[in-house]
Formats: sequence, structure tokens, C-alpha cells
Amino acid sequence: MPQPAHPAAVNGLTLRQAEVIADAALAEGRARGFLPLTVVVLDAGGQMKVVKREDGCSIGRQDIAYGKAYGALFMGFGTRELARRVQSAPGFTNALSDLTGGRAVPVPGGVLIRDAQNVLLGAVGISGDNSVNDEICCLAGIAAAGLVADTGDPA
Repeated sequence: MPQPAHPAAVNGLTLRQAEVIADAALAEGRARGFLPLTVVVLDAGGQMKVVKREDGCSIGRQDIAYGKAYGALFMGFGTRELARRVQSAPGFTNALSDLTGGRAVPVPGGVLIRDAQNVLLGAVGISGDNSVNDEICCLAGIAAAGLVADTGDPA
């Protein structure tokens, strides 16, 4: 019989929560007629829990979606705020790129995932349509899982 995960080994999101987020995000994109999407869900430690790439996505979409989620986790706020910061401080973009090994993508579409007590559980990144539409799908996925989205905007 399989052994349950040790509580110390659970790092934020469960696989089931991550699957709900990804599936609901993709469903939102289909319902709105968005271009094909790729969704990456990371746990609080930055490890991939789920990757889903719809048919028709270009080969770079997984890397972009990962970079959006990773950038949000790296900075501790959603990429909507990260995008604002890089616009107002261009030198910051170079530093961010250097510090993350080029992994952070500072555009909307990377959203932190929190529980009702504001505990950080992970992040979701989506790429495929424009960044605003990608973020809309992130929000729908997180809401479907009964969790709280953190885009970087003040509450």
C-alpha cells in the first residue's frame, strides 16, 4: 500500500489543487475564445506540479508560462506588479534577469496562489494569448480551486 506523504514533504499546493487550477484556467480560455494556452503551476518551493499545453501552442509557451510563475514566486508578488516595476526602473530588468538566470518573465500572467489565511501555496503562469487574457485565466483557475489570487495589486 502506498505511504502518504510526510507532512514536511508537502510544499504548498496539493496535486489535486494544481490540477483544478490548470483545468479551470484552460476552460476559461476556451469559454472566452482565447488562443491556445499553456499553464504551469508551481508549488511554494518553485517545483512544477502541473504543466498543460493545449494543442496549437508554440514551443516556447511552456518556458514563458514557467517564467511568469517563477518571477512571481521569486519576487513575492504577482507579475502585474513586476511589470510595473520594470517599466519604472529599466535597470531593474537586467538585475532581475541576472539574478534569476533569465527565468523570470515580468509581464502579467503570473499570479501567486494563497490560502484563506494568506499563506503562500505556489504560483500559476499562463502563456498563449495576450498577457491580460493569460492573467484572466490564472484568476479563474485559482478561484475554481477555492484559493486566493495575488496579482501584485493592492487588495
